[in-house]
Amino acid sequence: MKFIIALALLFLFAILALVALRVWDQRADRAEWQRLAALQPEAPPRFSHDLVADLPEPARRYFSFMIEPGTPLLPVAEIDMSGQFSLGTKDNPAYQPMEARQILAAPEGFVWAMRTRGGMPVSGSDSGSWTRFRIFGLIPVARLGGDPDHSRSAFGRYVAEAAIWTPAALLPGPGVIWSAVGDDTARVTVRQGELSQAVDVTVDSEGRPVIASFQRWSNANPDKVHRLQPFGALMSDFREVDGYHLPFRVEAGNMFGTDDYFPFFLADVTEIRFPGATP
Repeated sequence: MKFIIALALLFLFAILALVALRVWDQRADRAEWQRLAALQPEAPPRFSHDLVADLPEPARRYFSFMIEPGTPLLPVAEIDMSGQFSLGTKDNPAYQPMEARQILAAPEGFVWAMRTRGGMPVSGSDSGSWTRFRIFGLIPVARLGGDPDHSRSAFGRYVAEAAIWTPAALLPGPGVIWSAVGDDTARVTVRQGELSQAVDVTVDSEGRPVIASFQRWSNANPDKVHRLQPFGALMSDFREVDGYHLPFRVEAGNMFGTDDYFPFFLADVTEIRFPGATP
């Protein structure tokens, strides 16, 4: 009997510890979310073509499509999405329905909080400082971050996502440089402290950014070793949001542009907001 009681108490303490860990993580999510939201300028300048007049032509086409003249320049966005997220591999994707919400504030950071809706439920968050996911809402299955590899990989992600959802964050200025790559492609390089990331943005004839591709620092490879490898996203279904023209369909994955391309992220955006923005 004593053994059974001890085992029950041990199980209870384990559950309580996992609950406490989840509460701790959720508080960290909220604190980082609030920090990033507060970065939205209270009196933002407004977009004009003069701001991009000296950029390579594909970059000018990009900004001319993405931001209507006179639109407040808001570098922080909140994005709600649903779609499919792979928990498997290219050969066996095991896509699961997912719901997620994100705050994007390049080059400062991001928080992406996600949960799957099928099979074994997975939930948690990614940010510039951590990757924390658990099953059944309690049991950790991934807990990473706090090291240079994670910071570099995350920085690549949210700089690329800025090209997709927050173009105002990529206007030329301190830490942001555009260069020409081709007739329809321009490269933006963003630097923040010791971090630097270049992203190639390919636009169509009207300036829609249909491809964002870059070399990402990642260990999503058979060797599980961090190294630069191709990553990319395809964008479509552009809609107007408060003066911005943004994609509501995004497919992204590793080894972009190669035979090993694996789109593990298939998102349909349901809403985009600019926190703190005033009409």
